[in-house]
Amino acid sequence: MSNLLYSWIFLVTLFQILSSTNTVLASGQCLDDQRALLIQLKNTVTFNRTISIKLVTWNQSEDCCIWKGIACDRSGHVTGLELDNESISGGIENSNSLFGFQYLQRLNLAFNRFNNIQIPSVIYNHVNLTYLNLSNAGFVGQIPIGVSNMTRLVTMDLSTQFPGIQQLKLENPNLTTLVQNLKELQGLYLDGVNISAPGNDWCQALSSSLPNLSKLSLSRCHLSGPIDSSFSQLHLLSVLRLDNNDLSTTIPEFFANFTRLTSLSLSSCSLQGFFPDKIFQVPTLQNLDLSNNELLNGNLPQFPQRGSFRRIILSYTNFSGPMPDSIGKLVMLSSIDLSHCNFSGQLPSTMTYLTELIYLDLSFNNLTGFVPLFNMSQKLTYIDLSHNGLNGSLSSRHFEGLNDLVYMNLGYNSLSGNIPSVLFVLPSLQKLRLSNNQFGGQVNESSTMAAYGGGVEARRRSRGVGSEAAAGTAAMCADIEKVCKQES
Repeated sequence: MSNLLYSWIFLVTLFQILSSTNTVLASGQCLDDQRALLIQLKNTVTFNRTISIKLVTWNQSEDCCIWKGIACDRSGHVTGLELDNESISGGIENSNSLFGFQYLQRLNLAFNRFNNIQIPSVIYNHVNLTYLNLSNAGFVGQIPIGVSNMTRLVTMDLSTQFPGIQQLKLENPNLTTLVQNLKELQGLYLDGVNISAPGNDWCQALSSSLPNLSKLSLSRCHLSGPIDSSFSQLHLLSVLRLDNNDLSTTIPEFFANFTRLTSLSLSSCSLQGFFPDKIFQVPTLQNLDLSNNELLNGNLPQFPQRGSFRRIILSYTNFSGPMPDSIGKLVMLSSIDLSHCNFSGQLPSTMTYLTELIYLDLSFNNLTGFVPLFNMSQKLTYIDLSHNGLNGSLSSRHFEGLNDLVYMNLGYNSLSGNIPSVLFVLPSLQKLRLSNNQFGGQVNESSTMAAYGGGVEARRRSRGVGSEAAAGTAAMCADIEKVCKQES
């Protein structure tokens, strides 16, 4: 019996040792040559030590695999350099230390300050990289042909998100040459890169070379239309951003065949014609932005039960027609902006079921009827229903519990009745605009003072509306608006 007990203790101890060993291997233990290369890299690059939160902390007395921004494999080889936001301004193009990281798979130099240099060969000679992020790093000029040799890349981000900054460009090589060998690429981000290609060129370049592409972002790339039918072959697309390109085209119906699509952003693309209803029916679609396309027509269709939408932005388009009752089925919707369109008809009462709603802007339309209850949408911070034809009265139930509401504009409608006192005790409200309506009753000085902490000198007397309309609705509401403006 004792032998069995000792055997069992031995096996348990051995298992614990092996488990501990595996844990050490999984975390990696820095190799001397890797530490030396990292220290050489730190000493070569120029960076601001008062801003750095990674490079400045590298300490030779510690295992380099636990340094900030460093990832290692189980053998202690450096596999990842995450040096984004390190205020690096130069030196990396002269750093031979990067060549020594033969196991490097991830390189992130995003949001640095390289002084208008071309992407150096020390970066794109790492042909085993699967992830490369040089976004907003300060690199300029022609994207080198050597980037096309990084055939194992799964994600590549060379974007510049800030307008006015000198752009990277694709001339020689062009987009076709750049991506023709990048068969494994799943995420391609070239925002702000000057590609300057017509629709048939850039569509065919992508569809013929990138069969696994799922995320594509090409905003501000000087692309033109039309969108070629070959683009339909990118059936794995989940994210598509083409904002701020002069496409001057219609949206093809085959976009509805992208059954994995979660985000579609086509803002400021000079879109024309009628937006296909079927795209709204893509069950996975969460974010849709078609704003600033004044020649784009469309209607809101009936939405499916428990749709996936979280964000719908159609502002400054020519969308029209009624808002469907089924909008209340979009239980995950957090932001909807339909301002400056031509929507008409009554606001659906089902909007009260949008419990995740944070941002609502339906201003400058032709909407009529009553204001729906918002008391169930307790995450709301912004409401703008101004410049419509809304009528009826407001009750306390409309706004009870909206403790996060910061801005509300109901001006330029035909609302009547008393202004609910609950509006003056909402704790986060900074701007309240009610002018140009037909409200009656009285606004008490004590209410407005309580609402805004007495920080604004109140009128000596409250102004009546209705039978005492010496000042009239507009004057009373202008006073409220003035209090809010001064406080904000």
